[in-house]
Amino acid sequence: MKKTFLKLSAFAVITASVLSVQSCNDSSSDEDMVPSGNVDPNSFKGTIKSGETWTLDASKTYKLSAAVIVESGGKLVIPAGTKIECSGGTSAFVLVKQGGQIFSNGTASAPVVFTSATNTLADWGGIVICGKAPINAGFATGATTATSEVGEVPYGGTTPADNSGAITYTRIEYAGAVYNSTKEFNGLSLFGVGSGTKIDHIQIYKSNDDGIEFFGGTVNTSYIISNGSDDDAFDWTEGWTGSNEYWYGKRDANRGNRGIEADNYEFGHTNSPYSNPTIKNITLIGNDFGTESQAIKLRRGTKANFDNVVLSGFSKGIDVENNATIANVVDGSLKLTNVNFTTIASKISGKNDAGASVDVAAVFTENASAKGAGNGIDLPTWAQGWTRAF
Repeated sequence: MKKTFLKLSAFAVITASVLSVQSCNDSSSDEDMVPSGNVDPNSFKGTIKSGETWTLDASKTYKLSAAVIVESGGKLVIPAGTKIECSGGTSAFVLVKQGGQIFSNGTASAPVVFTSATNTLADWGGIVICGKAPINAGFATGATTATSEVGEVPYGGTTPADNSGAITYTRIEYAGAVYNSTKEFNGLSLFGVGSGTKIDHIQIYKSNDDGIEFFGGTVNTSYIISNGSDDDAFDWTEGWTGSNEYWYGKRDANRGNRGIEADNYEFGHTNSPYSNPTIKNITLIGNDFGTESQAIKLRRGTKANFDNVVLSGFSKGIDVENNATIANVVDGSLKLTNVNFTTIASKISGKNDAGASVDVAAVFTENASAKGAGNGIDLPTWAQGWTRAF
């Protein structure tokens, strides 16, 4: 996670005059939406305004080389089997603003695929969704919203069940375009996204930063593959409280950092609401490459409840930092049960704010029979067929 505000305002005003779209009633489901038909597959870009719906055609391949922005009241519908080839670096991304919705609904036999035509790392930005669910970034001042580090638009609020649409059976490949060493996209960025949003059966493949990152919110996820990221497979901060199951993360041989990097909030370790997700059935596969070979980094006051965990190959299994996080270990609000360590050089370490070592072994219980995401260290059966081979 790189907490830097990306300057994308130059791309925020993009004409859609070349695109003819049809509108629909805001309360319509994605199944009821009429295909717009005139979205140019060779120039997929523009702003979807309130009352408009753009529905893609799965028989065509779309070329995304600039921004697609979904305004409040707008909808982007991507049917099963659609392929979007993305290029253009930091100028090419999909941004769903508060009140906008995306429906990227593939199937196991026909996933939606966002990819690079040339299999080039960081060939485009990624998918960014901003919702109205609670965050803790403004706790010190009483603010309930903040400005996203990608797109510089508002996110957060007081609507836990906010609905930004659905992303299912979708692959997000070669995202994470880079501005410089501290400014880059994630594969999928979820800013204050609410529990009314559906996120399941997603693969984030070779993101140039984190695979998936949660900035607060209440969104729940399931069946997530995050592999080959240059930073962390999974990342959260700002008070995220989702319920999740079946996560599988895997590092490339000479690339990437942690399996999970978890914070409550960098600039307020006890800000409320606390980051406090529930994660069941998770496998994280790593290696000893680099200085951040840690399966799970828990810091800056995060809480969490993990169960049925497989950690393999990393230099460090679980690393706990900061006084507030250690206090959560003591009171039981941060815990991992049924953890299976496989070829992990060091299972656990703890360090307080002063940098002194602290015994935090109470944070986990072991179970050598735990299967994690389903098949232990092997790719689970639920991930086979619709994912990109790795």
